[in-house]
Amino acid sequence: MGAYGLRTHIWNNRLRSLLLLAGFPVLLVLICFAFAVLIAAFDSPRVEEGFGTAVAWLPSLVPIAIVIAPVWWAIAFFANRSIIAAATGSRELDRRTDPRVWNLLENLCISRGITMPTLRIVDTDARNAFASGVREKDYTITVTRGLVEALDDAELEAVLAHELTHIRNRDVQLIVIAAVFVGIISVVGDLMIRSPRGMIRMSTGGRRGGKSGGGVIILILVAIVIFLLARVLAMALRFAVSRRREYLADAGAVELTKNPDAMISALRKIDGHSEIEAPSQLRPMFFDLPKAQGFAGLFATHPPIEDRIAALVTHAGGRDVARPKARDVRPWAD
Repeated sequence: MGAYGLRTHIWNNRLRSLLLLAGFPVLLVLICFAFAVLIAAFDSPRVEEGFGTAVAWLPSLVPIAIVIAPVWWAIAFFANRSIIAAATGSRELDRRTDPRVWNLLENLCISRGITMPTLRIVDTDARNAFASGVREKDYTITVTRGLVEALDDAELEAVLAHELTHIRNRDVQLIVIAAVFVGIISVVGDLMIRSPRGMIRMSTGGRRGGKSGGGVIILILVAIVIFLLARVLAMALRFAVSRRREYLADAGAVELTKNPDAMISALRKIDGHSEIEAPSQLRPMFFDLPKAQGFAGLFATHPPIEDRIAALVTHAGGRDVARPKARDVRPWAD
């Protein structure tokens, strides 16, 4: 389906994101099979018998995953606001405690008839921001103290408009859903990856004969490989859900503020100063993340700031004073 105009790009991106999220239940089934292989390793000494047992047990394990996933999601749905606040150490702002930031966000919301989200701040020198929430009553925009102090009013307004666009486009809901499923896979994967030696000792301690022990070890290692594969695929899905959204949010911010130069200037000031401590599941929400190096860059949830600036210059008519000859970037291209 072709995309013409910003709103069409947003709808196309949302549809693709929903299709990508449908891949997470497939990963849960993959994890169930890994569990079945692991359980079979302690029950069947031969590799062939172990795999046969795992396949036979799989229909019994899938319903367990179907029950666990909604419970995990329900906790995140109703407690995401307090969980995120605790994880980032943020505190709530109001008009009295910080009238400058409050008034900028309120004016943006009034101009478009949007319900104003809760405003929070993290006391850190890092320059960053993020939007969160899955329900209107939970929608929150969080900024850092370093961001507020480093940016002028026009630049800060551009960043707030970027985060408000994430809320308007319902990006925050999809990112929270992705974080929930990636969290399930990460927790299980960490437990498996960090304790393979203990499981291997358990598998060989009570058995006689090297062949039986060898078969069990093979099954355990196969289960670990499956968990690793599920985790890598989960990271890839999270990357696919998140990356293009930053271009769309930048474009939405320009639509709100009519000031592409302010967004470009804000990106320049944030570049190299955005590092902030937070759980990996929350990092895709941030306005910017430091550029990942090497293999990790393949799973980066954010495009480089240089590419975001180039897109604003090419497609929004912005002026990049620092680099007037920015290269052409086509964020909408497949």
